[in-house]
Amino acid sequence: MQAALKPEYEGYYGQLILGADDLAEMGELKDVRRAAREAGRRLGWKTTTHLVGGRLFVLDEREREVPERIERLAGDAAAAAMDRFWEDSRRPRLT
Repeated sequence: MQAALKPEYEGYYGQLILGADDLAEMGELKDVRRAAREAGRRLGWKTTTHLVGGRLFVLDEREREVPERIERLAGDAAAAAMDRFWEDSRRPRLT
């Protein structure tokens, strides 16, 4: 989880996304969630987990003030990712 932190966000916006293959290797979902919450506590996170479409999202949801420059940087990165997705979804698919 610590390796998934983006250095430019200086510890803010912590998250880890485990795909279906990762989850299958790790065992029971309840045990993976428990381990993720414990690992988050050790990092000082307020860890929550959400299962969406076969992926487990492990998020740091601490209520804290994010510096404006980091918030702007993260917002720009999210907007760029959405733009890429939108452009990719409009391209014709070769089957």
